[in-house]
Parts: sequence; C-alpha cells; structure tokens
Amino acid sequence: MRSIILGLIVFVATNLFAQQDQQYTQFMYNKLGINPGYAGSTDAGCFTAIYRKQWIGLDGAPSTQLLSYNTPLLNRRVGVGLALTRNSIGIENRITLEGTYAYRIQVGRGTLGIGIMASVRRRAVDWTDSRLKGTQPIGADNGITGGFQSKWLFNVGVGAYYATNKFYVGASLPRMLKNNIDFSEIGNVLSKEVTHSYLMSGLMINVNEKIKLQPQILIKYAQNSPLDYDANLMAIFMDKYNIGVTYRAGGSKEVGIGESIDAIVGAQLTNNLMFALSYDFTLSEIKSYSNGSVEAILRYCLGKSEGKEFVNPRFF
Repeated sequence: MRSIILGLIVFVATNLFAQQDQQYTQFMYNKLGINPGYAGSTDAGCFTAIYRKQWIGLDGAPSTQLLSYNTPLLNRRVGVGLALTRNSIGIENRITLEGTYAYRIQVGRGTLGIGIMASVRRRAVDWTDSRLKGTQPIGADNGITGGFQSKWLFNVGVGAYYATNKFYVGASLPRMLKNNIDFSEIGNVLSKEVTHSYLMSGLMINVNEKIKLQPQILIKYAQNSPLDYDANLMAIFMDKYNIGVTYRAGGSKEVGIGESIDAIVGAQLTNNLMFALSYDFTLSEIKSYSNGSVEAILRYCLGKSEGKEFVNPRFF
C-alpha cells in the first residue's frame, strides 16, 4: 500500500500470516476458548467473564471482552459450551460466537474429552476513523475503499483434553479454515486466517495441608510465527487464594528477553464465585509506548454453595 497509516501498526501486524488470535494471560481460567475438548470438565455449569486491556496508553491497542458458559451433560459423558467475544484493535472490531461440543471418555484415573467447535465471526473496519494518518490522502490508495466495511467468516476447530485430579494435558486447533480476511476490492488476496496450534499442560503439587503449587504451560504456534509459550507457576493457599507469576516468551529478536512478566492474584470469594486479576510487565520495546496490560476474570459456577455437589473451578 502507498499510504503509511501510523495509527494501524498493531492492526496491520495482525492481518499478516502471523499470530492473529487474541491472547489471555490467565489462560488457565479460559481453557474453553483454547481447547474444545475442555467442555464439560467441571462438575457444574460455569459462567466466565473476561476483560483484557493490552498495552495501556497505546492508542488503538487490543482490547477484549469475553462471556462464556460451559457445562457437563448426560452424567458427564458430554460437555457443551458457548462463548461470545468482542475484540478491538486499531480501527478493526471483531465479534465472535463459538459453540463447543465434547464427548468425554474415562481413561485410567482421568477423563479424556474429544471436542469440536464451530465459530462465526464478524470483522469490521471503519476507514473514516479520525485516528488514521497517512503521508498522502488515504483515498489515493486503491487497496482502501474508504467508509465502513464488514465481512462474516465461518470456521471450525478440534481439540483433546485429558485431566485427572493432579494433572492435565491438552492439544487443539481452534480455527482450521484459512479464510480470506482482506477488505480490499482490487482482487488480490493479501492476508488470510492461519491455523493456530496450542499445547497446554499443568500439574498440582501438594506442599502441605494449606499450600499447593501449580506449574502450567501453554505452547502456541501460528504459521510463519516463532514458537511461543506462557510458563506459569501458581501458589494456592487454603484452597481460597491464588498468587502466580507467568513468563511469556516472544517479544523481539533485538531485545531477546521475552514479551512480558505477568503477575496474577485471585480469590475464591464464595464457594461459587471466583475473581482474579493480572498485570503484564512488558519486556519488549513496546514498553516505551505503553504501561503494560491488565486482565480481569470473574467466574460463577452453578450448584449448591455447600457440600460435595460443588467442585472448585480453579482445579482441572
């Protein structure tokens, strides 16, 4: 393109053949959004709400809101889930509705969930946004038609998730179709959705009666992007309070020390309600232009507030 649109640096990066899906620091509380095999893994139906503001202070930086529901059915042999996500970055807004189904099989001391998911996504851009700047009139670029544009995309994904009381592992491909995501009307296909692969695992370690340690990792790969990962260590006190730290690899080759160090704190406010908050301390060069990232999660699980019919949603 001839126009250099300064306000869309982050936006353009997401449209290339690279990492496109939004990321979550607290991936351990949003497994349904990564792996459809997770559906039905809790004994009770759970609502999860997430708000994420990435790179605070940077105009046009990513912002994400998510609301999901996940529940077991048919004596825990089946799990279903539904998620609605809104993501904005630059002048682009995406709204995604995902439905998830998993069939669950008892394997050894744990349960294996084999899941599928289908999603419909609406992408929209507003070329009249006043934040857009160019070295020449934006209308002179044939690749930009101007005004408001939107398009709908359909996709499917698969995943497998195995968990016991002490261990979990999962692998998934949430979006497998390589849809054309261009808005250009000149006929050339410059950008497509790419397949994202995820591998996650975690382990519960009992230190004593009041303290547990929970190391976890999420490995991420997208076509033409470096292998990336989030490595987390969570300390759980009295089954009520969580304190954790995550190292996120990535960033830039020039700095080479990773994308961020993330702090997580959480509390089981009641037997049904959990709240957690995280803050990302940016390590890459973008730290000179932003004040880190913040993410809040609120989870409410149905079921009785007392007794064995309720399962703590923090665990696997």
